[in-house]
Formats: sequence, C-alpha cells, structure tokens
Amino acid sequence: MKKLLMASAVTAVAGTAAFGAAHENVIKLGIILGFTGPIESITPSMSESAQLAVSEINDAGGILDGKMIEAVTADSTCVDAAAATAAAERLITSDGISGIMGADCSGVTGAILANVAVPNGMVMISPSATSPGLSEAEDNGLFFRTAPSDARQGEVLANILDSKGVTEVAVTYTNNDYGQGLSDSFIAAFEANGGTVTLNASHEDGKGDYSAEVGALASAGGDVLVVLGYADQGGQGMIRGALDSGAFDTFMMGDGMYSEDLLASIGPDLNGSYGAVPWSEGEGTEAFAGLADAAGFDPASSYTRESYDAAALIALAMQAAGSSDPNEYKASILDVANAPGEPILPGDLKKAFDILAEGGDIDYVGATNVELIGPGEAAGTYLEYTVEDGAFSQVEIR
Repeated sequence: MKKLLMASAVTAVAGTAAFGAAHENVIKLGIILGFTGPIESITPSMSESAQLAVSEINDAGGILDGKMIEAVTADSTCVDAAAATAAAERLITSDGISGIMGADCSGVTGAILANVAVPNGMVMISPSATSPGLSEAEDNGLFFRTAPSDARQGEVLANILDSKGVTEVAVTYTNNDYGQGLSDSFIAAFEANGGTVTLNASHEDGKGDYSAEVGALASAGGDVLVVLGYADQGGQGMIRGALDSGAFDTFMMGDGMYSEDLLASIGPDLNGSYGAVPWSEGEGTEAFAGLADAAGFDPASSYTRESYDAAALIALAMQAAGSSDPNEYKASILDVANAPGEPILPGDLKKAFDILAEGGDIDYVGATNVELIGPGEAAGTYLEYTVEDGAFSQVEIR
C-alpha cells in the first residue's frame, strides 16, 4: 500500500468537517460490518467485540479529557459495494463519525476506502478484510487492518496440505476480491510445494443449486475439495452439493468457512475436514477471552479479537495525537500499535490512556498480539484445525 506522507488539502478539509460534526463531548466511532449477507452469522460477535472496547474506554473515563466514545453501526452487506458505500457516506455526513472500525469483506472494504474514506479523509481499521490487493491500495495513510493478508493464508493452507501428504486438489472460491485473491495465493503456494490443482473454479453466492459447479469439480477429480468461500452462502452450498453427490467427502476450508453455524448445518459429514483461520494465543488472548465471556459472547468466533483491537487502536491513536481528527491521528496508529512502549493488553486501556496523557509510549499487544507491518497490516498467525465429533478441534498455531 502506498502510504502518502500528507493528504491533499481537499482531503484534510473534508476530514476536518466530518469529525467536527460530532458532539463536543462525544466522539463517534462507525462500526460497519455485514449484519446481512454471507457472513451474518459471525458479524454480531464482531460488533459486540468492538463495542466491548468502547465500553471499556468509556468506563475508564473516555479519551481526550473525558470525551465519551459513541458507537454507530451500519450494514456493509459484505457483498454489495453500492450499499456499503452509501452506508459509509451516511456515517460520515449524517452521524459525524471520527473513524471507521471496518469494513469486513474485502470487496466492500476496498469500495468504501476508495469512494468514501479517502475523499473524506477518514481512518479505517478493518478487522477482517484480507485480500492481498488491499496492500497496494492508494489510501493516503488512512487504511489499516488487524487481520493478516491472504498472501499469508494461502501459504498456510498449502503447507497444511503438504503436511498431510495431499498432492492433488480441486478448488472452488467465491467470485469476489476475497475469493480470487485467496485462490491465487493458495494455488501459487500449493504448486510451489509440488501440488497439482485439477480445477480452479468460482462459485456465486446466493444460489439454491450448485450441482453444475460440483459436477465440473468432480469430473476434474482431486483428493480434497478446497473451499474458499462463505459459511453462510456459496461455500456451504458447495459442500452440501459435493456431499449429496458423493463427489468429495473431505474439505479444506479457508477462514470464511470457520463458523459454528456451518457445523450445525452440515452435521457429522463434515468430520475429518480441516482448515485454517487467523488466531492468536498468549496473555492478551486470554485476557480478551475473560472480558468476552463476562460480556456474554464467544471470544473464539471469527474476527472477534481483531474487532476489539481495531476499535481500541483508533481510540488510542486519538489519545496519542491529542485529536479526533483522522488526518491528525492517523500517523499515531503505528506508534501505539508497535514497540517501544509499555505493553497493553485487553482490560488495560485506562492504563494506556494515562500513559499517553503523560506523554509516554505504549506498545498495544491487544487480543491478537498486534504488530502492524509494511502498509499497516497485521503480521498474524493462523490456527490449523480439524472437525471432530461435530466441533472444531485445534491442531496447532502456524
């Protein structure tokens, strides 16, 4: 991603107007996620996680001399770029937000970045947009993500197959930026390991019948069907179709397929399949799990940790910069996310604000062992899992 040192004058003015619309004693944070669409089963926990960070901040007395954070939610749909763009525009022009936690899926995230965030000088931190293409997006230094790029995920998936001795697979991917980028990354890594892809074919979300797509993949053959899609939409449909026809009985799944709803929908036929999802472990992860359990949501649901970290980083950067103007605090995000400084875990946000208020340095570890590299994206680690007895079973962190 090309991080420009300065935004244009037009962008700076637009951004100042947007953040200035907020109430004097309230700073509004936009949370834009796919409350409808192909990831709607995991979105509630992502939103609750971001709002958990907001609650912790407000309970600690707020930021910037007592200003409270107010979360304002909007629906990205995950797949409709026009709807997502309109929703983001409303957050800025009508609600007067000072930052965006989101978006989620890569295509809508890219659309919001290009059409709304950059023109209005608005910071975005996505917890889950993983397309490698976003690393190269022109963003005026406004875009960050707490999830790792799929350039890394493709390598992890290929290495899991290599460790299992699987050398021939068919691949199906959801027909959007996320699916295409992950497919390209995976195939490059798998073939570099000596593997063969019999067929790489896209599928559309929202269809009732995937028999034609499954038939083509079955004809091509392969020991495993690699499914790079969404658990609530076409990815699940492809697995159902493959099982019903007997085309495949073992599936390698990308991060978009990690969902308890998928397990409940498919049942025991999914036993023996496996995959990977961004994951973390350590003191920060354990601290977050305790907070999430107390708040009543699943800390292990996809991208919950990343959502907490994204919301926290925005507020910490504001405090470090002494301003809620995105064009002023954007330069502080890498500073608070990385060493040097006092390590900050979930539950430590009050300590972090006190340190920053006194001019000290922090190193935000957060729930995911945050380390922002290169263009402001997470280095990241992944959980390799298998499905056993109708549940996700952890194998190792990669």
